[in-house]
Amino acid sequence: MKHPPMHIDELVEHWTILDEERDLIAGKRNATRLGFALLLKFYTQHGRFPRGRSELPDDVVEHVAKQVRVPAAELGFYEWSGSTIEYHRHQIRTDLGFRICTTEDATKLAVWLAEEVAHAEQRPERVREELLKHLCEERIEPPAPGRTSRGVTAESRSCPSPPVIQAPKRCRCREILAVTSAERTPRTARSR
Repeated sequence: MKHPPMHIDELVEHWTILDEERDLIAGKRNATRLGFALLLKFYTQHGRFPRGRSELPDDVVEHVAKQVRVPAAELGFYEWSGSTIEYHRHQIRTDLGFRICTTEDATKLAVWLAEEVAHAEQRPERVREELLKHLCEERIEPPAPGRTSRGVTAESRSCPSPPVIQAPKRCRCREILAVTSAERTPRTARSR
């Protein structure tokens, strides 16, 4: 996917590696170093991990590559699936204070939706927006967009019964605040 050029101010504001982030990146080399740095900055910018290289504009890759002193072309060697990226995601979640959504979380979220949102708001996109905002505040990665959308849409129509968020025992909640661009919140703040 071709991305429009990003303004230098936006690159600096959202894609500059902060001093406290450098400790996380230290010890990683080459493609792993660049891939990790991009995952970290993407997560703090978008509240989720990129699905692959296609979500990373070339100017962003170049900007981050210069900061970590790795050629941008090295990103081609980064593994977008497997144990390395899963470990990277775990490190980033831990550092930013997020956790994976559990079945218990999904149950509590369903109750919260029923009591706080769905009875007053019938538009699925607004219910979803409130849910994702709440998840961010609770530092929980939400279920994937399809799961969130299905649960919110079906249950918005049938409230006042509690909404059901479909979630397996361990949600792979990689999509935070990214169901629609309207639901995107500002950069995730560090809680330290």
